[in-house]
Amino acid sequence: MTEAWKRRLFAIAAIAVAGIALAVVSFSGMGEAVIYYWSPSELHAAPNATEATVRLGGMVVPGSIEWDKDAGHASFQVTDGKKTVDVYCDGNPPQMFKEGIGVVVEGQLHTDGIFRTSRVMVKHSNEYEAPAEGEGHVNPYATLADES
Repeated sequence: MTEAWKRRLFAIAAIAVAGIALAVVSFSGMGEAVIYYWSPSELHAAPNATEATVRLGGMVVPGSIEWDKDAGHASFQVTDGKKTVDVYCDGNPPQMFKEGIGVVVEGQLHTDGIFRTSRVMVKHSNEYEAPAEGEGHVNPYATLADES
């Protein structure tokens, strides 16, 4: 067997192994672990939306936030401008959470039409904006240094 045939045989074997590995990954049930990202319109249109864990993205509707920080839950609405979804969050949302911002919530739509989540991710820009006059940053360690 010549050197050229050995290289061809090696290339064919490598392609076959890669193809088999791809087939195993494709058919092994990894699709069940995939979390889809949907807008409120897509969530309303999906016939099997109550069966899957999804990431719902949109804007927090102004005036829709009801937040009980002591009990550790919040409810609000998320919209894409066309459809709106009621969201119930088990746990306190992040500090930057407020009306009119983009959020992504991961959870499930229940048969009562409420999207239940324990994970709220806030979208924010990467541009720093200095605090307004009189809203300076509070140093939590300042009182500790003053006491010593």
